[in-house]
Amino acid sequence: MTEQTSHPRTPPPPGAGARIAAAFTGAGVTGWLHARDIDTGAEVDAGADRPAVTASVHKLCVLVALHEAAAAGRLDLTEQTEIPAGGRTPGPTGLGAMLDGARLSLRDAAFLMMSVSDNAAADVLLERVGLDAVNATTRRLGMPRTEAVETFGSFLGSLRKDAGPAGPRAFADPRVIAGLRALDPARTNRSTPRDMTALLAAVWRDEAGTPDHCAAMRRILGLQVWPHRLASGFPFDDVQVAGKTGSAPTLRNEVGVVAYPDGGRYAVAVFTRAASPAATLPAADAVIGTAARLAVEALRTPPPPGA
Repeated sequence: MTEQTSHPRTPPPPGAGARIAAAFTGAGVTGWLHARDIDTGAEVDAGADRPAVTASVHKLCVLVALHEAAAAGRLDLTEQTEIPAGGRTPGPTGLGAMLDGARLSLRDAAFLMMSVSDNAAADVLLERVGLDAVNATTRRLGMPRTEAVETFGSFLGSLRKDAGPAGPRAFADPRVIAGLRALDPARTNRSTPRDMTALLAAVWRDEAGTPDHCAAMRRILGLQVWPHRLASGFPFDDVQVAGKTGSAPTLRNEVGVVAYPDGGRYAVAVFTRAASPAATLPAADAVIGTAARLAVEALRTPPPPGA
């Protein structure tokens, strides 16, 4: 496997950062964004190096580590794994919501992990690959601020413990939100917008693995079912969006690649924290797409003559 190609950093187009910041403010969130042209290295930086809780976005790192292990011959993606009904990591989708035992290949578990953000499938794969291998992969790909420190089950367990006897109802209390360990990037899985666009660019440039493995990862990222965040900013039949969301109380993230019919490819990472603890905030979801669109439009706008 090849190392990540280095591109010179290009200053953000004039005004892009201010428009993105205004969009975040208008939606009632604090946000951090990085966008890069995968082929030229041009970038838009709006807090790109701010550490952020990844939540389920970190499943992308697990996916890359899984394919790295397969390419090295340490596992076979068609290998079958038994997943008993008891002891699974909980979640509202996929295996986490199912009642009976299942038998899946590793690559089908990866599909569930990425397409519907299946926590149980993610932890099955993480148990097979290991946290150390995930961190070795992100270090190899030049992601110095990215670290996996716990399983997805552990992440959810800390939320349950910190919520106390009131359960999820406690997350409506800003005082409870302020004390959640799962929302502190120093205490859980973390990254930065710049690190995550570097990872996406490596996958799209066939630098995160062999061409076959990178193609398989791009396919899975294109099968995510959630259209309400990043994809909402690009409602065009000829523009393709492939990505991975992440969520926790007040936290809404998505990272992905936006591909245009003219060949333009743009990696975008958006991390947000909402001021309101409400679980349903359509504006906070939609601003991820809005901010991504502003960044990509800035990258696609030719600089003025003499700039």
